[in-house]
Amino acid sequence: MTLSPEEIARKSAEAMWARDDASKWLGMSLDAVGPGTATTSFTVERHHTNGHDICHGGYIFTLADSAFAFACNSYNQLVVAQHNTISFLRPGRLGARLTAKAHEVTRSGRSGLYDVRVTDDTGKVIAEFRGASRAIEGRHFGEDGQ
Repeated sequence: MTLSPEEIARKSAEAMWARDDASKWLGMSLDAVGPGTATTSFTVERHHTNGHDICHGGYIFTLADSAFAFACNSYNQLVVAQHNTISFLRPGRLGARLTAKAHEVTRSGRSGLYDVRVTDDTGKVIAEFRGASRAIEGRHFGEDGQ
């Protein structure tokens, strides 16, 4: 059975999402995935806010990191983060829907670079994230698609 790149990305994401308790606990959704791309989102609720009454930066980082993870794992190869950086540009407000869109910048051998932009529901940029990935041994599913 030969799967298209889009089908491989979808099946890889399904396998990861089934085990991703942290993203689900946060209230995140996986909105889109494709080869080298992924989109995640969540609505800022009271339990996401910090002492400034805005979304805690750790949750914004987690949202971006999850989009990064699904993007770099979209080739049916197990991939982990080497390192990530984030710049917080605006606060995420209570009630706002935050969306993280990840895209592949480059991939060579076992290493990759991915950029993630986090926006709110008005389109304002909340944060910019860059993740470096490293492929490790293993696959999300077998050659038979299972």
